[in-house]
Amino acid sequence: MALDLDTDASPDLAARPGWPLGAAGAVAGGAALAVSELAAGLLASIPSLVSGVATFVIDNVPPGVKDLAIELFGTADKIALAVGIVLTTMGLGYVAGRRRSPVVIPAVFAGFGLLGALAAARTPQADLSPALLNGALAVVAGVVLFHFLASPVVRSVRQEVDLDRRLFLGRAGAVAALAVIGAGAGRVLFERTRGLIAGRDEVVLPIAEEMAPPVPAGAMPDVPGISPLITPNADFYRIDTAPIAPPTVDISTWTMSVTGLVDRPITLDFTDLSDLPMIERVITIACVSNQVGGDLIGTAKWLGTPLGDLLRRAGVRPEAGQVVGRSVDGFTVGFPVDAVFDGRDALVAIGMNDEPLPFEHGFPARLVVAGLYGYVSATKWLSEIELTTWDAFDAYWVPRGWSKEGPIKTQSRIDTPPRRARLTPGPVGIGGVAWAQTRGIERVEVRVDGGEWMDADLGESIGDDVWRQWSIVWDATPGTHQVQVRATDGHGETQTEQIRPVAPDGATGYHTVTYLVADEV
Repeated sequence: MALDLDTDASPDLAARPGWPLGAAGAVAGGAALAVSELAAGLLASIPSLVSGVATFVIDNVPPGVKDLAIELFGTADKIALAVGIVLTTMGLGYVAGRRRSPVVIPAVFAGFGLLGALAAARTPQADLSPALLNGALAVVAGVVLFHFLASPVVRSVRQEVDLDRRLFLGRAGAVAALAVIGAGAGRVLFERTRGLIAGRDEVVLPIAEEMAPPVPAGAMPDVPGISPLITPNADFYRIDTAPIAPPTVDISTWTMSVTGLVDRPITLDFTDLSDLPMIERVITIACVSNQVGGDLIGTAKWLGTPLGDLLRRAGVRPEAGQVVGRSVDGFTVGFPVDAVFDGRDALVAIGMNDEPLPFEHGFPARLVVAGLYGYVSATKWLSEIELTTWDAFDAYWVPRGWSKEGPIKTQSRIDTPPRRARLTPGPVGIGGVAWAQTRGIERVEVRVDGGEWMDADLGESIGDDVWRQWSIVWDATPGTHQVQVRATDGHGETQTEQIRPVAPDGATGYHTVTYLVADEV
């Protein structure tokens, strides 16, 4: 029997507290999303509604909001966005449920389901029909579950008895628990199957013609807590415009092309790309959104083919001034052609730390260009390299207020002891990393409480494109102390003390950490 939530037909319902029906709407809304996520995990052709909405938000949010999200949540920004989408859906369900109308809940769920489906369908890898199917599935699930949860409330009104709270809360708890399990199962299924779907599990990386030298022991100071010279893939930062789940690209159908102002356009599949001469390079890359002292930076051993060799094969025309990288998800970057041919390392990479690129970091291929922030160079899930003039095209972040050029600034960071650590008087090992890609690090200095700068010991350099570890022993005295660090690059330029935000081309300033030194910890 259909529920009659019309307050005219059931006038006593209007007098009851609205929280039970609101709670039913909230739980049903969250469960509807869980059903859609499970469907997306079971069938690769069905897109995730949550990911679709997340993509829409990322593409349309003002730059200031994006900066704030990264500042607050760091590499967990996408998790925070997913949680926000779920909470918003539950909030709409709560408000709709409290209206006590038989048409509000279906209308709200249908509207949100349609918007989610359209958002999912606008992503390059999704089609409209599967997206609409998943949206309809979520709507039906939400409406059915709301009626299931609300039935004890309506029954109590019709029978003029008190609400059976135990029955209501039991149903709500059971549906919520199943929703969490279903959403988790959908995500696990997606993670387990996409490697097979994409073909990543079958990839055998080619042997590089030029191997990266082993990291010498002298490159790593013996100070616990300093970031490792090579960042493990699992710990590598991820900042991009892709939604919660990165694109799954099937290498059996994937191609990348070199187009635009070239004499000989090129199209390569994954086998063609893998057969090109490969080299290994250790390169530190960084996000322009990295705050002073932030962790949106990492170093990896990349395997790839030199971008310059590929462009020479295509024949770059003299009027070409910009390299545009395009991703399968529609993201674009743009950087000067000169950056490919000025001697720095620039790769079309297929490997990261001795394994195929992880999905989160661009499988099956991406661009890695030393010395440029990722927003102007690091195209993940690469689909096209276009040569054009400098003024003919503005990449994704430029119209959103960011600088068109993004050279990485000289920076340094204190890693250990951690912020606000309580220390005891005596010798304290302080250490961290400094970077100035393409220029290298020649000097790192530390000062305490605004005093004289002291030279830190530098780990052995393994290349100008790689961050450098540093350490110093400080004779700590009781009290509260501020420790600052600054670096000087291989061109003799010392990083500026001037504090500037990340927009439009990277933050500046000295990383400053406060420590409390006490006789007893």
